[in-house]
Amino acid sequence: MELMDKTINSYFDVWLGPRDPRVKGWLLLENYTPTFIFSVLYLLIVWLGPKYMRNKQPFSCRSILVIYNLGLTLLSLYMFYELVTGVLEGGYNFFCQDTHSGGEADMKIIRVLWWYYFSKLIEFMDTFFFILRKNNHQITVLHVYHHATMLNIWWFVMNWVPCGHSYFGATLNSFIHVLMYSYYGLSAVPAMRPYLWWKKYITQGQLIQFVLTIFQTSCGVVWPCAFPQGWLYFQIFYMISLIILFTNFYIQTYNKKASSRRKEYQNGSTAIANGYTNSFSSLENNVKQRKQRKD
Repeated sequence: MELMDKTINSYFDVWLGPRDPRVKGWLLLENYTPTFIFSVLYLLIVWLGPKYMRNKQPFSCRSILVIYNLGLTLLSLYMFYELVTGVLEGGYNFFCQDTHSGGEADMKIIRVLWWYYFSKLIEFMDTFFFILRKNNHQITVLHVYHHATMLNIWWFVMNWVPCGHSYFGATLNSFIHVLMYSYYGLSAVPAMRPYLWWKKYITQGQLIQFVLTIFQTSCGVVWPCAFPQGWLYFQIFYMISLIILFTNFYIQTYNKKASSRRKEYQNGSTAIANGYTNSFSSLENNVKQRKQRKD
């Protein structure tokens, strides 16, 4: 294992250049192998979990879901607050911020972004709860792609560009996650569900987040600083992939539902207009069913 880690690290050093020494020795950051293994295990569970649960009763998980989502809500709120205050303390430039000019604020951002990276490992539990509750329809390509890639991407970010221009997407995402995990935590309590109105707006917020991140990242390309350009181009392409997938999800989830509701309403109007005919048909069907039961 040690030999494999050294080999992988040497390849990364050749491809990406020297790592940021400020994160040397930090938990899970020294070598890529643990992150890679966690990602492979995640994909194996996504594949094998629904097969294992096929003939089993779904688990409720209600109590643990409340605790889990509340915990991630608080963690996201903490990260959002720390990132905003760190950016203000360091006088970060919105258009382009390098990784070594913020002084002590840089270290504050790095510490928070490590928690952001680690939260992507915790969020694997989102999928595991879907599997245990047999909500397999929620394990979409978007869901798996987003969860599996984020942990890996942020391992690289933390090793090479752990502060500076990297702060923006994480700050917006932490804010969106406050809204998202608070929604899921409250929705685990049946009495609260009638009062939860912002689910649709979470996806809209995510799409706005991606667009704003592309804009802010593009600023670093147009008005460059010492922040490595390759990371900016990668982030732009990754955000575009998320916009495509989330837009498709939004259309499938909300636009098609609205269309089906309109069709149901139109069908209902027709039924009322033909009330006599429909009533007679249903009466005939009831008589036939009674005769069949008697036989």
